Amino acid sequence: MKTNRTKYTNFSMLLLFLKGSKRFFLTSILASAIVAGLDMVTPQVIRIVVDGCLSNETETLPGVIRHFLDRAGGREFIISHLYLAAVVIVATALLTAVFQYLTEYLNSQGTQRMVKTARDVLFAHIERLPFSWHMENQTGDIIQRCTSDVTMVQNFISEQLVQVIRIVVLILFSVIFMVTMSVRLSLVVFISVPIIVGYSYFFFRKIGHLFLECDENEGVLSTITQENLTGVRVVRAFGRENYERERFQKQNHIYTNAWMDLCKLLSGFWASGDMVMGLQLMLLVVIGAVLCVQGDMTAGILIAFISYNRRLIWPVRRLGRMISEMSKASVSMERLLYILNSEAEDMTEEGPTPEMTGDIVFDHVSFGYTESEKILKDISVTIKGGTTLGILGGTGSGKSTMMHLLNRLYDLEDGEITIDGIPVREIPLPWLRSHIGMVLQEPYLFSRTIGENISIARESTMEEIRHAAQVACIDESIGRFAKGYETIVGERGVTLSGGQKQRTAIARMLVQDTPIMVFDDSLSAVDTETDEKIRHALKQYMGHATVIIISHRISTLMDADQIIVLDRGRIVQQGTHQELVQESGPYREIYEIQSPDEEENRNCTENGSGGFCENSGNAKSSGNPGRESEYTESKRKGETAV
Repeated sequence: MKTNRTKYTNFSMLLLFLKGSKRFFLTSILASAIVAGLDMVTPQVIRIVVDGCLSNETETLPGVIRHFLDRAGGREFIISHLYLAAVVIVATALLTAVFQYLTEYLNSQGTQRMVKTARDVLFAHIERLPFSWHMENQTGDIIQRCTSDVTMVQNFISEQLVQVIRIVVLILFSVIFMVTMSVRLSLVVFISVPIIVGYSYFFFRKIGHLFLECDENEGVLSTITQENLTGVRVVRAFGRENYERERFQKQNHIYTNAWMDLCKLLSGFWASGDMVMGLQLMLLVVIGAVLCVQGDMTAGILIAFISYNRRLIWPVRRLGRMISEMSKASVSMERLLYILNSEAEDMTEEGPTPEMTGDIVFDHVSFGYTESEKILKDISVTIKGGTTLGILGGTGSGKSTMMHLLNRLYDLEDGEITIDGIPVREIPLPWLRSHIGMVLQEPYLFSRTIGENISIARESTMEEIRHAAQVACIDESIGRFAKGYETIVGERGVTLSGGQKQRTAIARMLVQDTPIMVFDDSLSAVDTETDEKIRHALKQYMGHATVIIISHRISTLMDADQIIVLDRGRIVQQGTHQELVQESGPYREIYEIQSPDEEENRNCTENGSGGFCENSGNAKSSGNPGRESEYTESKRKGETAV
């Protein structure tokens, strides 16, 4: 069952990320606007001093300032009180510094809160995405989206978007002051604005495409790195260091070249801007100088005009940079939207909550991971409550898929699965999964202590942990570790053997104490003697639980109340161990391969040899070389698995 909800857009996703931090950004924007307003003061002070002291052309000053100077004493007042200009400039600089500090501080506070919220939201959503989604998406790419792409969005909001108000204030006041001082020079400045916007749009389209390529290649590189760090033992065991290094270097070369292409484009973008600004400034100085010589403009106006031009060009170029960064941020936001708009599983607790102790029924179940091929084909079987079902079958026959459907790691397509008569699709997922204990075929252990790994399914006392470990026949092994249950198992449990990991996973499931227990080939890495001990202990521990055991080993399944044999997604045999070994079929064939001396021992017993025959107990006397090698290999693996 999936949740039905409104899809996120770029805007709604940003609002979600900004939850709890908007007030910091808004206050930062206000402080930034004040900084922009204070930026307008200094050029006017310089203009008053230059025109008042050097040329006595105070009539060109704004009316309010001219009226104040006339009442104060005109040019003589300016000359005798020059320190006031310095005081105003210093005071303006101090106020600018204070509000600039507030801008940066509040911006940083808002940014860090936004990033925390974004990571929390993404992680929580990824945790609720279905198993099939995780199978389709590489871990390295998911990590890259939640780190680099979040950082790109963070940089855009904190460094670009927050500056919008300041840019608007600077452009607005600069244009007003420039037009009031000289319309002709203002036209020279304004001609460059559409040119800047034009080439910014041109580069924007190309930058977005190249940044997407860089982002995707970074995801591939992260995946290769993550896989090699996780599987370093496999790489070293097969001597594939050179191959993996060359594979990494090849992808790193592709990623680096993509960034170099992007850097070339960005270099052209900024170089074009510098050229346009240089030409504009040259025209401004030349034309302004001519106007000053002709007496159409004062030196103070020209100096102030050039200052305002600098204040105008900075935000205009910043808008160009914003367009450039927006192209990158839009790519990152689309990649984050892919995660947030992926439909999560419905984890609500509304629905029937059966005791999960009754019959489990697979009724004409068919399923395929792709539309073109069915893994399970018309599976029908009833597992009586409190009984044990054994499942035998070759690789790819659908054994694990049946359990994935039972636990709703995948949603059922055709047929029905019921527990206590209730379809599993109607049972709330939290209830369903908390009542089905699973030991997966490939147990995963976290980089925590052994005790924490065992109690991860349910908070447990040390007594409960030890009891579960004893049933799983791992307590003695743990006792030999220097720190016992406080031993850190290492990433993915690399410090434990395969058998120890499987037994730890069994203990973890037993602590959960569920009415339904699934063992998905979970004893494959232990020797036959330990296998028998664990099965004997489990039989006493499980009580009235319904148990499903998947195994390739007949000895693991032979005590089950019912056994089914799968072949290419279909049930080809069904019955008890005694029934199946009496009829011809794959079960008997596998049984004979795994017990090559069974017939000979039976013959010796019938001949009165008391169960002992010369050369019995090994495959050499059978006259079957193929069976001999299979038996020897099977025995060797059983003795050395742990």
